[in-house]
Amino acid sequence: MSDIVNADPAELAKFSALAHRWWDPESEFRPLHQINPLRLDWINGLSGLQNKRVLDVGCGGGILADSMARKGADVLGIDLATKALRVAQLHALEAQTSHVEYREISVEALAQEQPASFDVVTCMEMLEHVPDPASVVRACSELVKPGGWVFFSTIHRNAKAFMLAIVGAEYVLNMLPRGTHEYAKMIRPSELASHCRAARLDVQHTRGLEYNPLTRRYWLSADTSVNYLFATRRVA
Repeated sequence: MSDIVNADPAELAKFSALAHRWWDPESEFRPLHQINPLRLDWINGLSGLQNKRVLDVGCGGGILADSMARKGADVLGIDLATKALRVAQLHALEAQTSHVEYREISVEALAQEQPASFDVVTCMEMLEHVPDPASVVRACSELVKPGGWVFFSTIHRNAKAFMLAIVGAEYVLNMLPRGTHEYAKMIRPSELASHCRAARLDVQHTRGLEYNPLTRRYWLSADTSVNYLFATRRVA
């Protein structure tokens, strides 16, 4: 195995510096807390999390991983940001969340260690933060059992997404810390679909995530022009 890790040190430092604020619903992570019920219900509705072995890739402070465990899944959350993982572990202890554990390991390394071991793999809001998203997609596919579900969410790369996800969210509304997203790292749905096909993942459902800054409300829709989600299944 190569010693090269598919992670940007600056990205890891960025999220580690904010680690202590992960579970504050009024912090920089407010959007994650707000969208979590939407994505959790979508994932659960398609895959049925009860009694499933689930991997959350790029779990950060554990917002999604914790909620999937509370839906009855046996969850492993992985990340390379040490401080965020410690926050996730501490929260699980404080909230007494059972059936969730966390490890500091890359998805590629885990794919070599535990291939075809999970019923469901989630990789949310992560692909736009790594140098090689295709490698992450491939590793997610290797980790899921044949016929299992792999879920992705990320941000489109176009003028509208630049204006809303970067200029609007980071500089006008101050919903996210400035510099959270880099335009060049955003991923068009066609590009993600290509990565999925190459990794033997069949895209079965797509959804968009929209936001109204006046009502401060999020909802899922058919509009994938900014934030979007893919639900894929591993081809046997």
